[in-house]
Amino acid sequence: MSVAPFFILLCALCAGLAALLVPHVAKAQSHDEQFDCKSNPHEFISTLIEEKSIDPNPSRVEANSVNAFSPAHGSRLSAFGFPIYVVLGYAHDDTLFHRGAGKELDAPLYGVVVSAPAESVRSRLREANSDATVHSVVPLLLTAIVCGG
Repeated sequence: MSVAPFFILLCALCAGLAALLVPHVAKAQSHDEQFDCKSNPHEFISTLIEEKSIDPNPSRVEANSVNAFSPAHGSRLSAFGFPIYVVLGYAHDDTLFHRGAGKELDAPLYGVVVSAPAESVRSRLREANSDATVHSVVPLLLTAIVCGG
């Protein structure tokens, strides 16, 4: 058996695999620009709902009324290069958000929880001159990027 046909077959398989992966990479939606913190929770969440990037109903409502929205099945959201685990939002007297059982936050907020360590996220936000704040959710695993609150 000659090496040339094997090499051609291997190249064809690699090209096919690359063609399958490109749409998935291109489909990832970055939302870095919204973390200049000049937007508002309603606009941030409603845009993601309209894009069908997140489920329209919150998957969880915290006691302080912060609503957590899950990414829609098949969506690949990212912020600052990190995959988004959950999207957060809250604004007083906004029907888009459900009320929690406890005391509501004093100020509106929006943000995301990404799969990345807090220090890596802080570094990317500094590079982007973002006004968002960073909060470790699960050390070394999950980090919140938040505007407002």
